[in-house]
Amino acid sequence: MLSIAVFLSLLIILVSGLKELKVNPGQDAPLQCQGPRDAEITLLEWNRADLKSDDYVFMYRNQRPYESYQHVSFKGRVDLMDPSMKDGNVSVTLRNVRINDTGTYKCQITTKETESVVHECSINLTVTTSDKHTKESQTESKDGGERVKCLSVIILVLSVFIVLITDIM
Repeated sequence: MLSIAVFLSLLIILVSGLKELKVNPGQDAPLQCQGPRDAEITLLEWNRADLKSDDYVFMYRNQRPYESYQHVSFKGRVDLMDPSMKDGNVSVTLRNVRINDTGTYKCQITTKETESVVHECSINLTVTTSDKHTKESQTESKDGGERVKCLSVIILVLSVFIVLITDIM
């Protein structure tokens, strides 16, 4: 019984980790990801599920970005928000988005200490031209980050509660 609760808890946490972002064509899309604060990042890979495995949205290795590994549709449009990646900020900006930029973006971080992927972020980007979205995005941009943090905390607390209740039974 406990293993089902643990599985459900992990599933809830994983699902809550998928962030949603909606923008209009021509806008910039902030693809946000926070890695380990005190680790030396040796490899940063941003990709999209529908791209070939050797094509990237953005790749950083050996203390510099590698445009030669970027998919042609992203060349010249993706930059680190903070080139020094201070405090583990590995967020990128996708400039001048297009409808065909819609998709799920995944960030993978490898550190010198572990030499393996230590952190992942996923963002579901939707590029839309609806007027309703424009009004919603203006409202969401004011408190969207706080909503995501609050939702994550609520889901985490509920997950722990489920595990504890199941363990008692």
